[in-house]
Amino acid sequence: MSQSIAFRNDIPFIKDLGIEFISADNGRAVIALNLAPRHLNSWSVAHGGVLMTLLDVAMAVAGRSLDPTAGGGVTVEMKTNFLQPANAGTRLLASAHAFHRSNTMAFCEGEVRDTDERLIAKAMGTFKYQKLPGPA
Repeated sequence: MSQSIAFRNDIPFIKDLGIEFISADNGRAVIALNLAPRHLNSWSVAHGGVLMTLLDVAMAVAGRSLDPTAGGGVTVEMKTNFLQPANAGTRLLASAHAFHRSNTMAFCEGEVRDTDERLIAKAMGTFKYQKLPGPA
């Protein structure tokens, strides 16, 4: 699958965070982030919003990888569990799997692990996609 279809690195927020595309194919996706001081909360661990963004993006890319004609999409629902803190200076990997896809929706699960493979957070989400416009 081409990166331009599966991963929108032209979205300013994703680009600003420094999220790195690793792979996307067959309903699975992996992205990464090197945790920098700007990603931390007041306790010097990964901010929950950063972790949720990683999960959201990974799941959306996983769902989109099942349908190359899928255009933009939106998160309809997302539930996240934070299991333990991610410490400054570590590399985070977010992996996701789309376990069901309809014509317009993808149902996904994802997780974030740190360099030591500790499970940091898990999520489930539902994503609605629109078809890319066809030729006029």
